[in-house]
Amino acid sequence: MNTLSSLRGTKQCYGRHCEELRGTKQSNLLHIHVYVDRWGLLRQARIDEMIMIRKISIKKLLMYLALTIAAVTFIYPFIWMIGASLAPEHELGKMTLWPVNPGFQNFKSMFEKIPIGRSLINSLLVAVLTTSLVLITGSFVGYALAKMQFKGRQLIFYIIVFTMSLPFQVTLIPNYITIINLRLVDTFFALIIPFAVSAFAILMFRQAFQGLPQALIDAARLDGCTETGIIFRILWPNIKPTVVTVAILTFIGSWNEVLWPLIVVRNENLMTMPQLVTLFSVGGRADSLLGVKIAAAVLLALPVMIAFLFFQKHFIQSMASTGLKD
Repeated sequence: MNTLSSLRGTKQCYGRHCEELRGTKQSNLLHIHVYVDRWGLLRQARIDEMIMIRKISIKKLLMYLALTIAAVTFIYPFIWMIGASLAPEHELGKMTLWPVNPGFQNFKSMFEKIPIGRSLINSLLVAVLTTSLVLITGSFVGYALAKMQFKGRQLIFYIIVFTMSLPFQVTLIPNYITIINLRLVDTFFALIIPFAVSAFAILMFRQAFQGLPQALIDAARLDGCTETGIIFRILWPNIKPTVVTVAILTFIGSWNEVLWPLIVVRNENLMTMPQLVTLFSVGGRADSLLGVKIAAAVLLALPVMIAFLFFQKHFIQSMASTGLKD
């Protein structure tokens, strides 16, 4: 009996041990399956991530390629123009990017044929005075439309915006008659007064001033600051990108103006540089020398390019951040 009981107990223990081994085996297999599944998911996620990165890289590559082509397209004419201004006349027909024998003969001939130095000073004087007046008048009107409350404010603003849609040629004859009646023909005033107020500058300053808190202006008034002082000492330092943008665009527009000076100025000593270069190129004084004409064009574009290179950071920041709002 004892032997039979021992055998029966041993059999039961063996059965329980087998069941434990079977359970352990199934548990290990389950862990292996879970591990394999997790590894497969991680691997698939990694593959998807690599595919996404590759797609983004291809998009960036295509974008940079398009931007490079556009940049080369825009900058190539300027580089060629500078090279052509230094090239002898017989090398201009080859259309090479840079001349084999560069020199300053074209610039020397240009200075001998026309008073380009005097016209350069005239253009700088007119452009600087016009830009200064536009900044002042634009700030005053923009401040009034943005921060002052009076009847007809919105109507005045809409009228100013409407005038932006009118081309300058529409007001050309009325302005010319006004200049004649004021006896300002052949004077610098005739080149400055018609452009002293700009609807674009008013719009830009209005939008910039609207973005500033009213508490800033109220605090300045409590400190005894005048309205003019508020504009130039308090508000201007907070809208530098807008001021720079208006200044650059106004300077470029005034510098490149040709039609109006051709109408109101006939004295060569008062001519601006674009006017004199235009008459020089089409009036026969260049003696059909293409290199001399290109040299005059380079000298005409140089101040604008320098101004933009110095202030392009503020210019881009203002154009990117300035919006239209009421």
